[in-house]
Amino acid sequence: MTSNITAGYTARDVLRWAPEPAKRRDRTAFERDRARVLHSAALRRLAAKTQVASPGADAAADTVQSLRTRLTHSLECAQVGRELGKSLGCDPDLVEAACLSHDIGHPPFGHNGEYALDIVARDCGGFEGNAQSLRVLTRLEPKSFAPDGPPLHGRSVGLNLTRAALDAVMKYPWSRDSSRAHAPHASGGGPFGVYQDDMDVANWVREEAPEGRPCFEAQVMDWSDDVAYSVHDLEDALVAGHVDFVRLADPAERRLVAATAEKLYCPGADLAELEERFAVLLAEPCWPDRYDGTPRSLAALKNLTSTLIGRFCLAAEAATRDAYGGRPLTRYAAELIVPRVPRMENALLKGITAHYVWISHEEVRARQRTLITELAEMMLAGAPGTLDPGFREAFTDAADDAARLRAVIDQIASLTDLSAMARHRMLGGRPR
Repeated sequence: MTSNITAGYTARDVLRWAPEPAKRRDRTAFERDRARVLHSAALRRLAAKTQVASPGADAAADTVQSLRTRLTHSLECAQVGRELGKSLGCDPDLVEAACLSHDIGHPPFGHNGEYALDIVARDCGGFEGNAQSLRVLTRLEPKSFAPDGPPLHGRSVGLNLTRAALDAVMKYPWSRDSSRAHAPHASGGGPFGVYQDDMDVANWVREEAPEGRPCFEAQVMDWSDDVAYSVHDLEDALVAGHVDFVRLADPAERRLVAATAEKLYCPGADLAELEERFAVLLAEPCWPDRYDGTPRSLAALKNLTSTLIGRFCLAAEAATRDAYGGRPLTRYAAELIVPRVPRMENALLKGITAHYVWISHEEVRARQRTLITELAEMMLAGAPGTLDPGFREAFTDAADDAARLRAVIDQIASLTDLSAMARHRMLGGRPR
């Protein structure tokens, strides 16, 4: 039989917020965590939520079907994270569960929808995808309920994952109120991972944890996320026709991309150094000369993605091993070390997609933000009748206007891109 506790972890790490009856012992606690996330409705809904690249109106059907969604991104992030974490001594099921969960709270239209919902939710503490993921995992996904009586009084505890699994999802283990201390130069205080009314579970997860420091598994998840989306979103942008290799050969064009990368992903970096690193990266032999959709160019593109993923993961693994040796690294025993050059290269890849997809399609993105804003207004005006049963109950039981607004925000965040548009039309919104 398999022990419930894997090597490198303690009995505290496998505790669940709401105690559960003893289960069969042929699975570890982290294997059970992974299974709970994998079978969740919230994860399935990511199949219809935007990642980054969207095809043009005249795109072929096979091109549309081949582009990534939040679900395929999460699966690819999980594969990268599982291998990287295992190589460093983490429990692979724990890291995979965190990677599968990391975007589970993202709203329709990706980061664009996140931005719109943050404005709408200003009177109830704002909106942040990472904080919403914790909320989904610990409250909104209906799987487990606590026993009646204190301290949880029969409330939903979501998937009731282990302490270590929830900690591994929290790459920003602080609230918006304290975010400025962790990102003093960011506009509005920077990202955060906990809403104020979810501080009870966050405090439980972070008992005895170093203040403001993500656990090692969360750091592995975070870098795996960066690696997966920087590489695969570039691949999608190329397949969708948003990026052309020929344009990247132009130094003036590369300077614009480098400036986008500096602004969004590495503020304060030297632009000339970024341009120089960009030229070196593009000179690597793994880069194809062109992409034309033929089998050979598709194979060349796949070779590019696998080479870049290996480049970034091996760099982090080697640097971390150089610092800590060969011992297994878990929880708070280490920091993941990603050297400066791979971080710059990763930022440049993300800069390519941001420059040619996000910035170049701002008109579409503006319409999406307006749709989210109008949808929130219509749903709030007609609530609770405009809400699904689970969110209707939260709205009706809410103690104040902020809690009622949060119920509406939770409802909108649960929608897919298409269901948000359909709900907008159903409630009488203007075509978008």
